[in-house]
Amino acid sequence: MMQDPHVIMDDTAIRRALTRIAHEIVEKNKGIDDCLFVGIRTRGIYLAKRIAERVEEIEGKPVQVGELDITSYRDDRENGRLTEAAGESAACLENGGQPVSIQNKKVILIDDVLYTGRTIRAAMDALMDRGRPQLIQLAVLVDRGHRELPIRPDYVGKNVPTSKLEEINVSLTEFDGTDKVTIIHHRGQAG
Repeated sequence: MMQDPHVIMDDTAIRRALTRIAHEIVEKNKGIDDCLFVGIRTRGIYLAKRIAERVEEIEGKPVQVGELDITSYRDDRENGRLTEAAGESAACLENGGQPVSIQNKKVILIDDVLYTGRTIRAAMDALMDRGRPQLIQLAVLVDRGHRELPIRPDYVGKNVPTSKLEEINVSLTEFDGTDKVTIIHHRGQAG
């Protein structure tokens, strides 16, 4: 049985969190030279674009944003990555349909929710198959805990300690028509 979703971040809270993350990225990297924002498809790309807009307001110059499709790198796929052809078909990293180079860049990987860490591991595998970045940093809107891999974010919009019976859902205007983060509690079944 599932309870009604409870809003833990509204549009204002999301906007503030992304602005703070933008400032932290600029500060930690001493500017944005050689930075590349990479959003993990689907919602990560919208967050990456929003953070890039805020960074441009702060620094007065644009940051390149790439979109990463990690579908073929996920370890929860039936045949996994072994069935994919090597090279460009294995993962898509692009900006407006054009391939993006990560060679010697400071890559800031951006996603909506960090949970087990498996999505981020898949994204790092995809990135490393594309070249050798100078470094990879991780920004997430929500960190809900329960890591299965030793991965931690460099930038977090909100830490939300959860139980495994809870689910975090991020809705973004560009994809869902509204900006909010909700938590849903699934009641355990008696047995």
